[in-house]
Amino acid sequence: MLPIDAAAHSSRWRRRHPVDKAVLGLGLTVLAVSLPPWPGAALVLVTALALLLGPAGVPAGRLWRAYRVPLGFCVTGALTLLVRVGGPGGFVSPAEDGPLRAGELLLRTSAASLGVLLFAFTTPMSDLLPRLVRAGVPAPLVDVALVTYRMSFLLLDSVRRVHRAQAARLGHTTRAAAWRSLGGLGATAFVRSFDRAARLQTGLAGRGYDGALRVLVPEARVSARFTAASGALLAALAALTFVLERSLS
Repeated sequence: MLPIDAAAHSSRWRRRHPVDKAVLGLGLTVLAVSLPPWPGAALVLVTALALLLGPAGVPAGRLWRAYRVPLGFCVTGALTLLVRVGGPGGFVSPAEDGPLRAGELLLRTSAASLGVLLFAFTTPMSDLLPRLVRAGVPAPLVDVALVTYRMSFLLLDSVRRVHRAQAARLGHTTRAAAWRSLGGLGATAFVRSFDRAARLQTGLAGRGYDGALRVLVPEARVSARFTAASGALLAALAALTFVLERSLS
């Protein structure tokens, strides 16, 4: 199980309906993208971080390990705004207002990423995907997503086991040995993935698979109080952004 999925299963909001958490998490993401970067995206970033570490109960270390990956993409994208290719300054020259634009983009994307992580850290995929059928998503598409989600864990577990076995047999002592081990790891993972897929198909056929995977979904109701509080928080953030922007300008 991936760390972010394990955190979602142990979250304090685990038993809440996905709609409750989607209104809050994805609402914060929309605000981060639509509001002015300063102070709007900054307020969204602080709010999302406070919710993740506070009411949601996400450990700080686990949050950082998951957040540093999208944050790296945010920083990489922002750095490209610092330079300009072509023009009177030469082939590559500092962009006009480059630091300002880069800072605004970094604020927007990092805040939006935290909004998405708020939803991901509190909503297991096993709770979300089966409910998509009730929302009108075609059942075969959801079934493919469920099987892919499950197979990804099995594939990662196989890769981890093979890598551990190679390390125990001194398969990474030299650079040449490491490259050989990497090739063997890829080949083994490829063969095992096809073998597991064939066994999964055989197992489903033996259980009378008729084109729809039926799974038990934990009972949960949409909380009107939680949704209203989330909407009020989002509205307050938007109003505070415009008030601060007017006072700072």
